[in-house]
Amino acid sequence: MAQRAHGLRTAAAVLAAAGLLVLGLQAPGASAAGEPRIDLRVLVVDNGDSPVEAVAAQLKSEGIPYTTVNLNDSGRPTIDAAFLSDTVDGTPRAKYQGVVLPNEAPFGAGSAEATALDAYETTYGIPQVDAYTWAHPEVGLDYAAYTGTLDGREADVTADGKAGYFGYLDGPLTFEDNSASVQESYGFVATPRTGFTSYVDTAVPGGTGRGSLVGEYAHDGRRELVLTFAYNQYQEQFRVLARGIVEWLTQGVHLGQARNYFSVHVDDVFAPDDRWDTTLNCTPGDYDCTGGGTASTPIRMTAADAQYAAQWEQDHGFTFDLAFNAGLGEDWKSENGGTDALTDQLLADKADFRWINHTYTHEFLGCVQDLTTVPWSCAKNADGTTQYMSQAEISAEIGNNYDWALANGLPVERDELVTGEHSGLKTLPQQPDDNPNLAGALADNGIKWTGSDHSREADQRAVGDALTVPRYPMNVYYNTGTKAEMADEYNWIYTSKADGGSGVCENNPDSTCLSAPLDTATGYDDYIVPQEVATDLGHAISNDPLPHYAHQSNLAEDRVLYPVLDGVLADYQALFADNTPLENLRESAIGTELQNRSAWQSALADGSVEAYRVGTTVTVNAPTGIQIPLTAPEGTTRQLPLGTTAFGTPYAGERSAWTTPELTQTALTLNLPA
Repeated sequence: MAQRAHGLRTAAAVLAAAGLLVLGLQAPGASAAGEPRIDLRVLVVDNGDSPVEAVAAQLKSEGIPYTTVNLNDSGRPTIDAAFLSDTVDGTPRAKYQGVVLPNEAPFGAGSAEATALDAYETTYGIPQVDAYTWAHPEVGLDYAAYTGTLDGREADVTADGKAGYFGYLDGPLTFEDNSASVQESYGFVATPRTGFTSYVDTAVPGGTGRGSLVGEYAHDGRRELVLTFAYNQYQEQFRVLARGIVEWLTQGVHLGQARNYFSVHVDDVFAPDDRWDTTLNCTPGDYDCTGGGTASTPIRMTAADAQYAAQWEQDHGFTFDLAFNAGLGEDWKSENGGTDALTDQLLADKADFRWINHTYTHEFLGCVQDLTTVPWSCAKNADGTTQYMSQAEISAEIGNNYDWALANGLPVERDELVTGEHSGLKTLPQQPDDNPNLAGALADNGIKWTGSDHSREADQRAVGDALTVPRYPMNVYYNTGTKAEMADEYNWIYTSKADGGSGVCENNPDSTCLSAPLDTATGYDDYIVPQEVATDLGHAISNDPLPHYAHQSNLAEDRVLYPVLDGVLADYQALFADNTPLENLRESAIGTELQNRSAWQSALADGSVEAYRVGTTVTVNAPTGIQIPLTAPEGTTRQLPLGTTAFGTPYAGERSAWTTPELTQTALTLNLPA
């Protein structure tokens, strides 16, 4: 914890250590306590390179305010003393709590801007991140013992890293190596010199010993976090290290917060799902499946599958969100002798799951579909307007399902919904607008949160008084119950026509064709699962609360969803310490998180937030009613009208929360540990 204590040292001590009179600078300690005000805002000097933009993306994701100076803009402000600091009510103010540079010398050594920035950092104890640079003595490193690709290389958090801001990691982490034909990571591995403390290192490729990739260089009264590998904001190695970079930069005290999240919705529970036909290469029963085939045996969970799901949850400390269609379950029961072991088992274990209203019979709630055309189109009224499902019909689909849940004691929340196929919401290209009757039906049933498809709409938006919760579709298909079916359908979609596939991948800029079809006996486990694990883990470690969704069919037969989930959880646990668990939120909590983030970003954008630290006191002023995200060290207390209380909840070795001042307070005040 020595590094954190150092980061929170008083500004008076910093000024004394800096020898300001020798430098010809006037000590800014005009306040009685000798402590300057340090605003909780970061300065980002951007040259357009991906590493510095990755750090900026992390700041934005967490809700940390920052100011960007674009070095490629001829009209940019000059970085001088007036740009960096001033006084407020007679107290010296540092306008930025940390500085992010693309490298250690973007202005040129000895330039006026470099001199001003050095003096600022020395005077106020401001940390600097060098987003990416080469290994050389000017950053506290020997010249590189290795220079080249890092693809597939393993790196470890050092003892110093674990004792400081990278202590949320168990490690090791592996640099991405997604393609043998593409160089994805490049870097310099070097031995630290005096004054350099390595936080992340790796074995020297082709050599002996270990060299630094991330470390702190303390010199001349300043501190720099030096990163000697190139990256972008989407690569796993950056995503894993991003939290530590930001916490080091802000000394663990900042507006905003970050968590790791993973939630999985299982749609169509109680209902059967149609099955992929490996001969027709389509799903019999679907309107666009032609060729004379008949509907095959549908895929539906059994009581044993339900028992397995409940046990798997218990073994993994994870809860599924079951999106259910009670009406289709009742239909199944009536068509199969009046009994249904699956429903009985799920109701017996109902407290083990979270439940989401998925409508009673999974009806399409948008326009009335004309299925005589491929693709389908919206039916028209006599006057040429679009024919929509009525508000009463939509409301019945929602209300009947909720009433069934209440009658059967399901722990369902009234305000959560996922419509079948996300219908009712706009569906391009056929239905470019929401069903105008949807918002009213949602209001009739008290719906505040309704699921949407992230592949169609990435952002939360309003539907009347409700808000959407975008969901990531998992690449585990609804119409497959076996691994062989999964591989066969995957081959059809991702194989060229010349290799026997649909060829859809050939002209799709968002898709890549397989070099050869997968072996249907092994392709799911060997290829599809690792791909999906990497995608889902990438979401989970990106401060991204959005849920993923699959279908009940994927918990049946070969139970194809579990290898993906096992992979995500195992990989996560291997990387992160126990104090950094995956947050497994339900739909309403995710929706609230998104809503809070949006309101917070708006408040930052319009300049209505003021936050600063003076010594060990943090003060935040924000618009009334705005939830304020804050992160601070363990031991931080919150000032109440009378007395104090512990601040926030623990996560990743710190404490964080969304919070507001008490009713009688005009500002939020935290007391940091000494």
